[in-house]
Amino acid sequence: MSRRVGQDAPGRVSFGAYGFALRGLGRSPRGLLKVPQSWPELRVSRRTDPVADGAQMLSDDRARLVFEAGGVVDLQREPARAVFRTPRRLADEELLHPFLGGPAAVVARWLGRESFHAGAFVSGGAAWGLVGERESGKSSALAQLALEGYEVLVDDVLVVDETIAFAGPRSIDLRGESAERLGAGEALGVVGARERWRLRLGPAPAELPLGGWVYLAWGDRTEARPLRGAQRLQELGRHRALRVPPARPELLLELAALPTWELRRPRSWASVGDAARCLLETVGA
Repeated sequence: MSRRVGQDAPGRVSFGAYGFALRGLGRSPRGLLKVPQSWPELRVSRRTDPVADGAQMLSDDRARLVFEAGGVVDLQREPARAVFRTPRRLADEELLHPFLGGPAAVVARWLGRESFHAGAFVSGGAAWGLVGERESGKSSALAQLALEGYEVLVDDVLVVDETIAFAGPRSIDLRGESAERLGAGEALGVVGARERWRLRLGPAPAELPLGGWVYLAWGDRTEARPLRGAQRLQELGRHRALRVPPARPELLLELAALPTWELRRPRSWASVGDAARCLLETVGA
């Protein structure tokens, strides 16, 4: 397992997300959790570069990701470092979300971990991955759970090591209609490639065992059904955060073997509450 890669100095308090102790931010950055000393370090730095561009690439020790909103992030494996080059300097909170998720997925891959376009909530002492296509209602469902007092582990990029899930930044980003309907979220304006309304989250465990997966889909009524066999692996592979061959294919098989459900609901705001209740009942909350 890679969970014991790297150690912080004795007594040093670390703040982090996505399974990494983050360096290069403020002393106690808003939106991060105190994390175990066993978490490996990822140092971030920022440069203002109006013309930063280039092609995306990923090798065994270096990578470059290009942001839709402009700019790039250059990554190196050892020591783990992410250098953000953007037209304007990124504030801590926008660096953490949405800009850090992709780089964290790359460095996680170098450690033999996996990552998914998914959120996660806590039920029964375990993390449950919540997966859906864009505009499937994933962030709205997580926000509904958070507003009802349930712990949300991560909003958008779920990093796992073996079957341990790591917490992300302590926020959920909503679209305008969702924020209005839920009566929640602080208007941030355009961050990344779209307007965002940010719901702040309370503390959560830094890491938890992964209990299983729930996939969101639209349907005529609210219901959950188990997914079985090859469909589990197919769906999980389709939602990986990086479109490159997995570093450890056997880990995908292990993750696909966990309990997996599809939750369908009508495409209307009236079904949000019912969907949240069905979700909790399905995983045994």
